[in-house]
Amino acid sequence: MGFPFTVAWRFLREGRFQTLLIIVGVAAGVAVVTYISALIQGLQGNTIERTLGTQPHLTVKPREERTAPVPTGAAGATARDTQPRAQRLRSLDDWRAIEAEMARLSGVLAVTSIVSGAALAQRGEASRAISLLGIELEGYDRIVALRSRVVEGEARVAPGEALIGRQLAEDLGLGVGDRLVVRAGSAGGAAAVAPGGAVPLGVAGDTFKIAGLFDLGSRDLNRRFVYVTHTSAQSLLGIPGGMTQTYGRVADLFAAAGLATLLRARTGVEVESWMDSNAQLLSALQAQSISTGLIRVFTAIVVMLGIASVLVVSVVQKSKEIGILRAMGATRAQMTQVFLIQGAIVGWAGSLAGVVLADRMLWAFSTFAKGSDGRPLFVVGLPLDLALTVALVATAAGVLAAVAPARRAARLDPAQAIRL
Repeated sequence: MGFPFTVAWRFLREGRFQTLLIIVGVAAGVAVVTYISALIQGLQGNTIERTLGTQPHLTVKPREERTAPVPTGAAGATARDTQPRAQRLRSLDDWRAIEAEMARLSGVLAVTSIVSGAALAQRGEASRAISLLGIELEGYDRIVALRSRVVEGEARVAPGEALIGRQLAEDLGLGVGDRLVVRAGSAGGAAAVAPGGAVPLGVAGDTFKIAGLFDLGSRDLNRRFVYVTHTSAQSLLGIPGGMTQTYGRVADLFAAAGLATLLRARTGVEVESWMDSNAQLLSALQAQSISTGLIRVFTAIVVMLGIASVLVVSVVQKSKEIGILRAMGATRAQMTQVFLIQGAIVGWAGSLAGVVLADRMLWAFSTFAKGSDGRPLFVVGLPLDLALTVALVATAAGVLAAVAPARRAARLDPAQAIRL
């Protein structure tokens, strides 16, 4: 390879302007592909984190109660119009076995069960409808990282204490250390408060001290969620010893649907993955991935055409030199290697410059692109694997683009080339 490399390098040095032009073109294409790919990856990761950061990847819930066909007097006939049954709060059957089975699935990182139901939060005459969640903080924190979202007070869920959202605290005029009354019907429905703050009979209530305030990144969730202990929620919602849902967190987000299907087949329970409950988000992510793929393909084609066109011109310009080299004993294979090496050099140099340019563009985006609150929209870096992949693909594209010019140079007749 010594002779072909030496000739290829000299050809590139002699045509400095053409060489620089094609390297700049390759660098621009690589920078665009790398920047867009990294930006889309960062955007998808940020979107998934904000959307799934407050919800589990797998959720097991009790089956819905369905109305059985009502027979009529006629043989085999059933009523044509039946009303569905009102759903009531029910505990999972054998939730401990469900936890154990989910934990045994390969790819499941954490499992926990919760008690959840509708309730009312009251302070004086002010009240708000809430979702009461009874949790075990250690297990629940492995699912949604609740501790890291506590912005005031302590991340603690103990008997007689509760964690509430910042917006609910503002609505009710509460702070850390204040008392909050939570009321719920024995069937788990939210209790209606009569005018004047009177509470209907048969409605259970309890008072909790505010241990801390959290911010889940959503005003709606900050207004609705109130976290207490398992026992407190079970007592208020009227399901002593029961759990209403089992949550799971998985290592591979896009394997959640398959794990849900597997768990459903093993246990027969109703399992929902985040992909089922966020179908629109999944469609948007897939559309982004397809768009990024198309941009990569067409940018690679443009880069290859640019390299090929410059090298074709180089073959025409260097026809006499190629003829002389052939007359001096250079083989067709060596002349082919000369132009393939040129393609590899410009592809490698352009890809290196393009990766550096993309890294600077990503830094500028992370630094200067700010939201309405004055903070960066999101911070995105250049993954090493992406940089290496794009660089290798660009170098390979340079070699492929040089195939046609290389074959043309190898087919030149030495005598005719010298006479040109």
